[in-house]
Amino acid sequence: MALALGVDTGGTYTDAVLIRDQDEVIASAKSLTTRADLALGVSDAIRAVLDASGVAPGDIALAALSTTLATNALVEGQGGRVGLIYVGFAETDLDRHGLSDALKGDPALVVAGGHTHAGTEAAPLDMDAIAQFLETHRGRVSGWAVAAQFATRNPAHELAVAEAVTRITGAPVTASHDLSARLNGPKRAVTAVLNARLIGMIHRLIGRAEDALVDLGIHAPLMVVRGDGALMSAPQAKARPIETILSGPAASIVGARWLTGAQDALVSDIGGTTTDVALLRGGRPAIDPQGAKVGAFRTMVEAVAMRTTGLGGDSEVHVQTGGLQGGLTLGPRRVLPVALAAQMAPDVVHAALDAALRSELGREFDGRFVLGVAGMTAEGLSERDAALLARIGDELHPMNDVLRNRMDLGGLKRLVDRGLVQVSAVTPSDAAHVLGRLDAWDGSASHKALTLLARRRIGSGERLAPGAEPLAQMIIDQLTQQTGAALLEAAFAEDPAFDDDAAYLARHVLLRAGLGRHRGLLALDAALNVDVVGLGASAPSYYPAVGDHLNCRMILPEHAGVANAIGAVVGRITQRRSGQVTSPAEGKFRVHLDTGPEDFADPDAALARIEAVLTTAARDAVSAAGADDIRVTADRQIRSAQVEAREVFVEATVTVEASGRPRIAV
Repeated sequence: MALALGVDTGGTYTDAVLIRDQDEVIASAKSLTTRADLALGVSDAIRAVLDASGVAPGDIALAALSTTLATNALVEGQGGRVGLIYVGFAETDLDRHGLSDALKGDPALVVAGGHTHAGTEAAPLDMDAIAQFLETHRGRVSGWAVAAQFATRNPAHELAVAEAVTRITGAPVTASHDLSARLNGPKRAVTAVLNARLIGMIHRLIGRAEDALVDLGIHAPLMVVRGDGALMSAPQAKARPIETILSGPAASIVGARWLTGAQDALVSDIGGTTTDVALLRGGRPAIDPQGAKVGAFRTMVEAVAMRTTGLGGDSEVHVQTGGLQGGLTLGPRRVLPVALAAQMAPDVVHAALDAALRSELGREFDGRFVLGVAGMTAEGLSERDAALLARIGDELHPMNDVLRNRMDLGGLKRLVDRGLVQVSAVTPSDAAHVLGRLDAWDGSASHKALTLLARRRIGSGERLAPGAEPLAQMIIDQLTQQTGAALLEAAFAEDPAFDDDAAYLARHVLLRAGLGRHRGLLALDAALNVDVVGLGASAPSYYPAVGDHLNCRMILPEHAGVANAIGAVVGRITQRRSGQVTSPAEGKFRVHLDTGPEDFADPDAALARIEAVLTTAARDAVSAAGADDIRVTADRQIRSAQVEAREVFVEATVTVEASGRPRIAV
């Protein structure tokens, strides 16, 4: 009997599940995610599932972790401060593919160097400028990224810069060619920057999770779910944290298939921060050919074709005061529900809410609180922002008591973006408490906070809502509408009959009328023509209304609340390696390797060489990740052209995939 432990660390809850022989859930449990020290939530969830099952820690043969931490960080714009060294590009290239947005004002150096498409040096590398840049910013960033022109054709300059970063700063460095073998330097640079930004937080999470397992007496190897649903080793995940974006959502797709046996369905997983939607077709999730897109960023990471929206049970509720009707929007930022804040610091929260309710003159930030996140590094802060962070400390405060002027509001936003401070405010979770759908935390605090928010005036001068209960229903209705729009967007994007903008079509007035069964001079009917599998702890509370809204069948499987943790332990370890062969001149076939280009006179010999190198790399990587019974497949995509009635080789991309089941501890 083989016992596997799956753990999923989400924005709000950490889930744990025990599976016997890959076919039976024997116990599951939840605990609150502890942002200050994620290991506490992991330990609590594992301890709870062990208690529920009666299983001895030493009997667990495999442990696997999925996490929404990287996804949530990118959606919310959080992560460490980074430095980019951009080799061989123009300054204007910083604005391509959102690279400037990904940097968020962090230091960047555009420097001479790089290679040509053929892999020969385009210009000498300016190491003096690089050394000066590294000395200037040493100790002020948590991770470095380097991207060089045509580094996938010849990575020599990226390797030289990476060596200098390690020697001069000692900080972790991400080289773009290690993350993708494809062309498009600016897009690779975005991926490298995001990887560098995530290294600190993912390293802490995995390291502390490993410590938690050992402390509990579990000595099984720890695996981590990648964004494509496959497993990787803990050391691999620490080095390449960008590959864990969409880890939690990918695990949920694997878990949904395992739980339901569904062949064709939309899978919608609602968490505290995001709603993740993907299509199961023929029982398999599709891989996004353009690379994973999270929030505003399109990366070069292989991941399931997932649409991630900043919408969850803990999404911030925004009041639209313009116009006569007013209204609400939700997300994309996650905040701490007032009900949960009140459970953590009841005296502070209730005193502030009661004082605001007694006052006839409301203050701007009534019902909102701030909390410092202990244990986070705060390098690179301005003097003003550092003073604000010190004022907040690691305790919960009413926001009105902390912000002394409008400049502090900008400082607070920057601290939240860095993950150093959390905001607490009204969320759908609070609305669910008010409506009696949820009783996990302090519902009385939710009622007070919604009463305050309902007093807000809209453009007509009227209050937003008559009271807490009507406002709570407005919030839940808005969640239903936004979830429906996310599902419809995914359906339009995947349906080959439509090539217009999916977001526009999902919100079209005719579609809305059809969903509402409009009957006038026209009779309009519309429905989502595929089942929806609803996952997440709050799915039973919110998703029946979504199914009614879209006129479709909503499947809410048993164990839907821990589908991510289930998916973490039923997947395979997989590693892919890709490389190119080009033809820089007639009769010459160039293999592009990490050690530099190699030329052959015969295309078959060149293809055999790159395939052999990639096979060794993929097999070694999957073996290092802890796989047994390894299987290897290779795919050659060869591009040729007709020249004077004969077929001429242009270039080829070779991809090798190695996969196996995780090695079970004995």
